[in-house]
Amino acid sequence: MTHSIRIKNQEFILHPHGGMFWAEKSMLLISDVHLGKVAHFRKFGAAVPQKAIHKNFILLDEIVNDFQPFQICFLGDLFHSSLNKEWQLFENWVQKTPAEILLVAGNHDIIAPEKFEALAIPIFQELIIEDFLLTHHPEERKNLFNFCGHIHPAIRLQGSGRQRLKLPCFFKKQHQLILPAFGEFTGTYTLEPTKKDEVYAIVENEVIKI
Repeated sequence: MTHSIRIKNQEFILHPHGGMFWAEKSMLLISDVHLGKVAHFRKFGAAVPQKAIHKNFILLDEIVNDFQPFQICFLGDLFHSSLNKEWQLFENWVQKTPAEILLVAGNHDIIAPEKFEALAIPIFQELIIEDFLLTHHPEERKNLFNFCGHIHPAIRLQGSGRQRLKLPCFFKKQHQLILPAFGEFTGTYTLEPTKKDEVYAIVENEVIKI
């Protein structure tokens, strides 16, 4: 189940897969997919299931089918490292996806720009769309609301007794929203919210405001 929020009179729909749909622009925002990471770890002997390679593409297909966006903007760390066999899977996915695809470069995006150009994917260091600043690393810019990734935010909840639960989340500050990592094999970083922050945790197949 999704969760809708409004920022600067615009509607944004938070999806349990970790992406966010900007309704007025028909733009799907996704951060930190880290394609190629599974193949990278398997190459060096890590016991990661082969099927994990395909899981990211399954999730991408599902969220695109849910929103049918005109544009998909990846907020950095789309591909984890240098080229490996997952790049061909990504090429195939791009070719069958009708939306225009944009990439805001992240620190892991080291693949030659020519490879993205061949797929008609423009690369930006940042994007400013009306009153919104789209980056990979969290940024602060006067009069702009920042959408970003990089942190892989999570929230830790404590129940009765010693029960503890760590959940990926959308982490909203006064002038910024940090998207969770979309990738299945990425890890998370626990953030401590203040009273002014808003946290939207992903619990199974639902986004819940904490």
